[in-house]
Amino acid sequence: MTDVFNHPWLGGLFQDPITEAIWSPDRQAAHMLAFQAALTRAFAEVGRVPSEVAQKVAADIEAFSPDMVHLRDGTARDGVVVPALVQQLKALAGANANAVHSGATSQDVIDTALALTLRDTSLHLESGLTDISNRLSALTDQFGEAEMMGRTRSQSALPIRVRDRLHAWSAPLARHQIRLANLRPATEILQLGGAVGTREAFGKHGDAIAESVARQLDLGNPAQSWHTTRDMIVEYANLLSMITASLGKMGQDICLMSQQGIDEIELSGGGGSSAMPHKQNPVLAELLVTLARFNATQVPAMHDAMVHEQERSGAAWSLEWMILPQMAQATARSLTAGNEICQSISRIGG
Repeated sequence: MTDVFNHPWLGGLFQDPITEAIWSPDRQAAHMLAFQAALTRAFAEVGRVPSEVAQKVAADIEAFSPDMVHLRDGTARDGVVVPALVQQLKALAGANANAVHSGATSQDVIDTALALTLRDTSLHLESGLTDISNRLSALTDQFGEAEMMGRTRSQSALPIRVRDRLHAWSAPLARHQIRLANLRPATEILQLGGAVGTREAFGKHGDAIAESVARQLDLGNPAQSWHTTRDMIVEYANLLSMITASLGKMGQDICLMSQQGIDEIELSGGGGSSAMPHKQNPVLAELLVTLARFNATQVPAMHDAMVHEQERSGAAWSLEWMILPQMAQATARSLTAGNEICQSISRIGG
């Protein structure tokens, strides 16, 4: 069974192909291999592995295509993919197997891959927020001075200008851009703590190895591991839900504005009805409402996923894997759908 984001036909409504690629298994595997290669090169920098050996092993890791069936079987056995991946990489390195993964733990690999994924996601979201903000600004220039009825508690109140309604749509998006920019340094960070998060297995070279890996991957290098401190990941999920909620408000307004008898907006394209050909349903506006409600229901689960016991959790950690990718997909699709709606508007106002 597939979810709605990559479903054969539901995906036409829900999928954002760029985000689907960012969170794809192939991209996740590439990030994990990038971490392993960077770690091997870091070993050479501190003298744990000869430079020529490290360069050869790292290059082989980067060019490696994992056996996905073996990874699937290993994950079923170990609860995490990394032991099976490391087994393959050590076999690849042969006599130089000590240059692979030594001192690191599974969570270092997966969380660093997550940080790289969030970096790609944030860049995509930044672009989407900028695009929709620009389109709303253009709509304000075009229609902003037109009058329309202001409505409070769903009832006609007093006249307003179109720009007043558009400001309520655009102002939160500008704030979300600031929030995202402020959050990126806290989420785009290396995870390298070893078995219990203390880097003890790296001996005196732990901090130097971490600095090297972070530099190679262009990630921040926190002073301590974040194996069980997930507040910044949950804050990221909160922001995803806030973005979709703001776009959901826009979608809800458009649904109401497009009602027959209200007719405060005209949209080109739109959805037809199999039973009533005279109808033009505000499909994308409805989608914004759906995606906002979807993400809102995921936030409590991400808060549950903050409760990591002691120095490592399997249950709380893996809960993130089930939730965060779909929240990212929903958010990115909200932005593309919002942009499509803005492009389709041919009139706003009474």
